Amino acid sequence: MAKKQFKAESKRLLDMMINSIYTHKEIFLRELISNASDAMDKLYFKSLTENIGLSRGDFAIDLAIDKEARTLTITDNGIGMTKDELENNLGVIAQSGSFKFKNDNTDTQNDDISVIGQFGVGFYSAFMVASEVTVESKAYGSEEAYKWYSTGVDGYTITDCDKDSYGTKITLKIKDNTEEEDYDDFITEYKIKGIVRKYSDYIRYPIRMMVGHSHLKEGTEDQYETHYELETLNSMVPLWKKNKSEITEEEYNKFYKEKFFDYEDPIAHIHTKTEGTATYNALMYIPSKAPFDYYSKDYEKGLQLYSNGVLIMDKCADLLPDCFSFVKGLVDSADLSLNISREMLQHDRQLKIIAKSLERSIKNELNKMLKNDREKYEKFFTAFGLQLKFGVYNGFGAGKELLKDLLLFYSSFEKKYVTLAEYVARMKEDQKYIYFASGETIDKIDKLPQTELVKDKGYEILYLVDSIDEFALQMMVDYAEKQFKSVAAGDLDLETDEEKAELKQKSEESKDMFAFMKEALGGKVKDVRISKILKTHAVCLTSDGILSLEMEKVLSHMPSEHNAKAEKVLEINAQNPIFDTLKKLYETDKDKLKIYAELLYDQALLIEGMAIEDPVEFSNKLCKLMTE
Repeated sequence: MAKKQFKAESKRLLDMMINSIYTHKEIFLRELISNASDAMDKLYFKSLTENIGLSRGDFAIDLAIDKEARTLTITDNGIGMTKDELENNLGVIAQSGSFKFKNDNTDTQNDDISVIGQFGVGFYSAFMVASEVTVESKAYGSEEAYKWYSTGVDGYTITDCDKDSYGTKITLKIKDNTEEEDYDDFITEYKIKGIVRKYSDYIRYPIRMMVGHSHLKEGTEDQYETHYELETLNSMVPLWKKNKSEITEEEYNKFYKEKFFDYEDPIAHIHTKTEGTATYNALMYIPSKAPFDYYSKDYEKGLQLYSNGVLIMDKCADLLPDCFSFVKGLVDSADLSLNISREMLQHDRQLKIIAKSLERSIKNELNKMLKNDREKYEKFFTAFGLQLKFGVYNGFGAGKELLKDLLLFYSSFEKKYVTLAEYVARMKEDQKYIYFASGETIDKIDKLPQTELVKDKGYEILYLVDSIDEFALQMMVDYAEKQFKSVAAGDLDLETDEEKAELKQKSEESKDMFAFMKEALGGKVKDVRISKILKTHAVCLTSDGILSLEMEKVLSHMPSEHNAKAEKVLEINAQNPIFDTLKKLYETDKDKLKIYAELLYDQALLIEGMAIEDPVEFSNKLCKLMTE
């Protein structure tokens, strides 16, 4: 029979697909196995509607390797193809028999029927690894069988052939090795087994192959012989499609450790099944600790994506928000629109619906853990709390409603980590703000001079030790209509009317002295003033404006063209003896007052954990004063 030519557009598509569409050449086997599964689904469907005496157990996919001939064969006992179907399905690229079958049976409600292939192009991925492709097929109920043969874009032939049983047999002549590609992988037993397990482990029919096993030859000590056994390579039944009641905790954990290469049990698993607007099965896990590269740019988030048990994408990032990027797991759905290669998802409505549903499921699981197992939740938060805080900060606070109730901060009252809801629940009636203090460690924060007044008034303080904390709270603005307030803000509005009047009077009396000290500091501070927050300490730094001292410290360690600085205010405690000393010096020795101002400023920087500009000069000034 004369060779037929592909249509011009089909020829271009085939050439493009063979050379560029698929990222990994091993995908071809997934596609051919999926097509075989489709063919058996169609015949099984026919058996249900026409009572032809076939059960699901009658079907199987067989693989065979012939290293000498360099062939790989995929055989199924599905519905097979007629001559016209070979012509239409394989002669016209993107003509999908599976897609037509699915559309023709949309009115049939049967959960046991599903068709994986919908676009009719996966078959041609075989040409990525094969120089010749032969398809022998006999339609169920037909007496004739036909052979389709092609070497690629040059065209194809269809001829009669002898075939005893219905179904389809595809024989690939594997290409010779090149400098860039080792095609021997595709006629290597362990490689084929690995590809099947990776992509087609959950195909519902057994995928079988004769597998060799070496053993010591009887009567010898160093001679081995190989015997072959027909083995089923795939597990067939996905764990996530079983009922929860059928699965033990040990089985969930074993699946996680084997599937996601972790040696520790996860903190929790989330097993959901949803039908309706979006139909999918999902099995997700929250690891017990962060991977070594989690907080690096090399970490890839995403869930494995399956379509009817066939792996489509190993890490589908669009299914997880960044704040929950620590979640491992998979989603299996037949509803997603897949593009021509099955390797890239269109960002369609179904995907967004599933992603939103998964987001709610993850949040609900974390809320449940927080409520019912605080110790476990705190272990989780130690590993991934930073990511939740980044989630609040990123997007200018867009994620705060999702995450605000999941955050934990150390409490000055409880001496442990608390939620914002717990803080607000025990606020005093007259308390206006949620107070917080920032620093490197809890112990250092607890000793900050700025915390004195708030503690003295009996108010709880949240201690922030992560660099992102203050940025996140700034994005949140408030919680339960209570605004956040840094104890280093300077004006906490905690004084009585009498105290306010006294401070006002002393400030007025000292304004010229403070103006001199500000000038002596040469623009290092925005202002020098009497402190409203100090009780016993002599001096501290506060800030005016949006940028706090702690935020300045964080930003100073980041690569940036802009050297962001907080508007620092040097605050002096009018109740401390140093205040009277400063007043005397202003009257008698302004040169020494200038040195005092510089020393007090450097002391305040040190208290804040900030570097002083000239440690040597600081030391010299101290020594000079000590020897006078």
